[in-house]
Amino acid sequence: MGGSKMKIDVHVHILSPDFIKDIKKNLDRDAHFKLLHDNPKARFATAEDVLENMEKTGIDRSVVFGFSCLDLGMAREANDYVIETVRRYPDRFIGFAIVPPQDPGMEKELRRCREAGLKGVGEVIPAAVHTDISDQQQVERFTAVCRELDLPILMHTNEQVGHYYPGKGKIGPEQAYLFAINNPDNKIIFAHWGGGLFCYELMPEVHESLRHVYYDNAASPFLFRPQVYAAARLAGVLPKVLLGSDFPLLSPARYYKEWAATDLTEEEKRGIWGENAARFLGL
Repeated sequence: MGGSKMKIDVHVHILSPDFIKDIKKNLDRDAHFKLLHDNPKARFATAEDVLENMEKTGIDRSVVFGFSCLDLGMAREANDYVIETVRRYPDRFIGFAIVPPQDPGMEKELRRCREAGLKGVGEVIPAAVHTDISDQQQVERFTAVCRELDLPILMHTNEQVGHYYPGKGKIGPEQAYLFAINNPDNKIIFAHWGGGLFCYELMPEVHESLRHVYYDNAASPFLFRPQVYAAARLAGVLPKVLLGSDFPLLSPARYYKEWAATDLTEEEKRGIWGENAARFLGL
């Protein structure tokens, strides 16, 4: 399977069957996790659920991780399942680790996960881990460890205008920009189009200072019209846009349907579908 033809989804949440079985009890372990999932329609996916969907949607590799949480013990459990998943399906999954960035045990856990074969950190949700990513004092230890271990960071961001939804936090383009320029040697993916940060790459100095930043399009069909891709092209960032389905929230199929409503060229689609991610992840 050549790197150029590989189809990669960089934003997939998985939970162990045991965790899902005990979901009522587990919802009470983390306030933000509960906020996102405390309704009967909430969906959860095991590694096998993801594999099944990958077969249907032609995805070759998925980047998988748990859910950002404040308790390091809960994060460790999620990471254990990701480690086990990558060991069972090394050709299909790339594992990222979740940690609360300000926890005293953060560094030890990241080293453990790196040694166990995980390749990045995320999705970090600032609201879940009570961290203001624009305050360098709160993140400098975290970003230093990620640099040392060569772990890219997938960071949750969201638009600061428009409709409310559970989990819509206060970390938007301004905070994301500060996080990026304060940490120029970290490889960063901002989820959900960076909350619109990509539009500011129309400013030459912003484009220059965000060279190390990529964007995933997670939840795009819920947030933007399909013309968002044309806007990304105008801003000069299409080569840095990655498919991130946010499965089980959405399936990659939903994004393909949206691409059909755009003027994306085949080459541009191939980039978003995997070539950009392969380059970013060094596959």
